[in-house]
Amino acid sequence: MSEVVTGEAVVVEVRVAQLPSRALAFLIDWAVQWAVIILAIVLVAQASLVTDESLATGLLILFVVLVTVGYPVAFETISRGRSLGKLALGLRVVSDDGGPVRFRQALFRGLAGFLEFWTFFGAPALITSLLNQRGKRLGDVFAGTTVIGERSPRQAPPPEMPPALASWAATLELSGLPDDLANTARQYLSRWHELSPRTRDEMGLRVAGQISARVAPPPPPGVPPHAYLAAVLAERRRREEMRLARARSTPPPYGPQGYGVQGYGAQGQGVPAAPPREAGPPRGEGPTTSGGFVPPI
Repeated sequence: MSEVVTGEAVVVEVRVAQLPSRALAFLIDWAVQWAVIILAIVLVAQASLVTDESLATGLLILFVVLVTVGYPVAFETISRGRSLGKLALGLRVVSDDGGPVRFRQALFRGLAGFLEFWTFFGAPALITSLLNQRGKRLGDVFAGTTVIGERSPRQAPPPEMPPALASWAATLELSGLPDDLANTARQYLSRWHELSPRTRDEMGLRVAGQISARVAPPPPPGVPPHAYLAAVLAERRRREEMRLARARSTPPPYGPQGYGVQGYGAQGQGVPAAPPREAGPPRGEGPTTSGGFVPPI
């Protein structure tokens, strides 16, 4: 991931395209360009039989320039930064401020690409990409552009509720569980099968102990850490989905029938005051429960 600053001074995180994916996208475009060039050579060779040889040579040079320079410029301008190869690999060229690529930038990239790939066989592009933090080639440096990946990496499926812990999880008090600790547990479960047994147990006991200090009641005796964490996260996700479902099905409190509690003119604008909120712990710093995680014997 990398950060770009937009013209409105807003920091946006983008995923910079890696060198292997960019190289594969270039090979796809390169194959398409060579196919068009070979077709142009065949057509010009047929036309040279009935036309002047110098005219045929001029047409061939024109076709080669249009294919090698015009192909990337036209595609990146019309499709907002995507050629056929980049479209197949889920890549896009954007400005350094995160905006869409402009014709001037696409033209700089096309002209520099002719020298990088068609004159020096890609050596300058490879060296510059390895030295640059964002993997930019010379055309990107001159044009002020970056190639990003639009396809997000595949995420691990959410943890499922262990059937034996479903009834216990329904009684959990989860208001003290902060989001960052829940994300830590989710990352641990997503990598659980990749860890060594020793690391798996040590990390599981540590994360489960931190969560059990925020969640009550404690788990039943003999529950392994990964099952405990899966039950907590699955119950948390179930309650969140129920809350969102109720929010979608509840009609808005305003509109033609939303002011029936107090008529206009009764108190100010007739909108009932919100009930006072009870004092509680700050967000993300829930109370510590007395129950702790009991590791299985």
